[in-house]
Amino acid sequence: MKKFFLFSLAAFLFANVSTLAGTEKTIENLKAAFKGESTASAKYAAYAEQAKKEGLMSIATMFSSTSKAEAIHAANHKTVLGKMGQTPDVVKPEFTVKTTKENLQDAINGENYEMTTMYPGFIATAKTDNANDAVKSFRWAMDTEKKHHLMYQAALDAINAGKTETLSKVYYVCPKCGNTYNTAKPEAECAFCSTKKEKFIKFS
Repeated sequence: MKKFFLFSLAAFLFANVSTLAGTEKTIENLKAAFKGESTASAKYAAYAEQAKKEGLMSIATMFSSTSKAEAIHAANHKTVLGKMGQTPDVVKPEFTVKTTKENLQDAINGENYEMTTMYPGFIATAKTDNANDAVKSFRWAMDTEKKHHLMYQAALDAINAGKTETLSKVYYVCPKCGNTYNTAKPEAECAFCSTKKEKFIKFS
């Protein structure tokens, strides 16, 4: 009985080690994504405060909502890491707050990198590793970043045109996947994860 138990334990440990051995790159990518999303969340919160100082309240509201979305992405990545027996490194966000116009351009550049390079690569690797939870977490983040990119560009265009009053004053964020809506009347359920709109987090 004792030998059988030890054999079973050894087989279990070997199986788990083998599983992790095949997903090292995805684990590395999840940790990198967690750091990136955590930093983005802190940065956008700071950008929201700067926008308030400049009297750009609609842009401040937008940054507050996207900050929350990035925090949700980070939490999702951390959850997937936990399922894989891993924990992310402690993150100490580093960034510089400038004018809102400069902050918007920085945000545009960051989202463009994530949606065109980082997340597509992470998703491809996770698929190869058969890490389905990671694929889902990465995809939710990537699809949201595409929407954030459009929002930031619209905000920058509005500043340049002197028409910030045309920007949305209400935003909603899905608490499950971070999907962000720049409208007072979002769809009945999240297009990414099917969460009902009643559960969305409102920013105004």
